[in-house]
Amino acid sequence: MKKFVCTILVLALAVPLVFAGGAKQAKRKIVIYTSMYEDVIDAVKNDLSRQFPAYNIEFVYGGTGTLQARVAAEKSSGRLGCDILLVAEPSYSLELKESGMLHSYKSAHASSLAFDYDSGGFWYPVRVSNMVLAYNPERNAINTVPNSFRDFAYSTGVRGAVSMSNPLISGTAMATVSALRDKYGFEYFEALGRQNVMIDTGYIALAKLESGECKAAMILEELVLKKREEEQSRLEVIYPSDGTVMIPSTIMIINNRWSANRNTQAAEAIADWFLSVEGQNAIVSGWMHSVRTDFPRLPFDAMPTDEIRANSIPVNWEYCFRQGDEIQASFEEHVTHRR
Repeated sequence: MKKFVCTILVLALAVPLVFAGGAKQAKRKIVIYTSMYEDVIDAVKNDLSRQFPAYNIEFVYGGTGTLQARVAAEKSSGRLGCDILLVAEPSYSLELKESGMLHSYKSAHASSLAFDYDSGGFWYPVRVSNMVLAYNPERNAINTVPNSFRDFAYSTGVRGAVSMSNPLISGTAMATVSALRDKYGFEYFEALGRQNVMIDTGYIALAKLESGECKAAMILEELVLKKREEEQSRLEVIYPSDGTVMIPSTIMIINNRWSANRNTQAAEAIADWFLSVEGQNAIVSGWMHSVRTDFPRLPFDAMPTDEIRANSIPVNWEYCFRQGDEIQASFEEHVTHRR
């Protein structure tokens, strides 16, 4: 009987130890909402899994407009479904900072960044996407297609045969039309409307360039570079003579009041990895430019970052944030409603 009682006591003491050990080994979850393309996410996820084996890092993909709608819907419930946001451009970061949803931290990599970041540590640039033009030299000569954003809208020789993304959905397209409005006025949207510009996703625009349906596309550099490297495509990037629109996409940590898993320490470590040389290597392997001053490598077949920056069209991120609805409404009136 004594032996039986002792066995029961040993088992009773062992049960909490088993559960305690299991809890100790359970992976903490971190959810990242991102507008990065899914093939890039897959590569980044593998690197992160090796770097942070104790965490279950889950990515949720969506265009910037989709993610903004998702965050707005979740905000009404009192908590978001993510811990980190990786979005297309800084204006949304300004909005979330103002709403009090972001966590402030001082990254050790801040001094190595080549692009602006929030002085309070609420957001940092993590990758640079460039809005450029592209064409198919197998179907059109370079002197017959637009070599500038201005010609893209005003050249009658390509009327009905140009394509771009929708700024009502795409954050990079929104940043681009905001910059072009600053440079050329709202008349630029009227010119796009008269041009009968096609509104397509980047991948559809690439297919139209290859088929010849489209002569020129306003498109992200990374999409063309990816196609050139992976498929040996002959499509070529045109860095517009009136300036490339450089778009430093941002990383933000949601504060404990709003975050899904309330683990800001882990989120800080992950954000720092993205800003590190190792993290930037994954970014550049995804055909985007590094945000660091000391990163030695360029995306495949890309123009040097400093050369692009030397002839770039600036984006007023504060204006893009404050007047975003006005910009989108004007674009919708003059461009999308005409199609």
